[in-house]
Amino acid sequence: MFRVHCLAVLGLVLVALIAGCSTSSGDLPDLAQVSGTVTLDGQPLSKASVLFESANGHGASGTTDENGRYELYFTGDTKGAEIGANTVRITTVLDFPTPPDYEDPIPARYNESSELKVTVQPGANIHNFALDP
Repeated sequence: MFRVHCLAVLGLVLVALIAGCSTSSGDLPDLAQVSGTVTLDGQPLSKASVLFESANGHGASGTTDENGRYELYFTGDTKGAEIGANTVRITTVLDFPTPPDYEDPIPARYNESSELKVTVQPGANIHNFALDP
C-alpha cells in the first residue's frame, strides 16, 4: 500500500514539474526573428541543426533545408531567439540514437566547443554561417 501511495505522489510531482516547465506567451523572454543560411566548404549544408543559446540559457533551434536555409523557433510555433548575446551550435547529428561510429563532418569548434557568437537584435535578423571543414 505504501509503495502505491509513493508512486501516486511521485506521479503528481512529475505532472507539477512538467506543467511548471511549460512556457506560455506571457512569460516569454524578448524574442526576435532569426533566419539565415549555413554552408560547409562553400556548399549549402542541408539537414543541419542550428541552435542559438542565450546568455540566460534559453535555446532556439531550426533545421536547414536543401539550400542550407534555416529559421529559428523558440518553442512550438513561436518563432525567434532571445535578444542579446547567443552562442551558436551547428551539427548534423539529427537521429537518435546516434550510431557509435558516426563522425559529424562539422568540426567541434562549431558545435561542442562552439566559437560562434552572435548578437540577436530587435526586429528581423539574418545570420549566415560559412563553415570550414
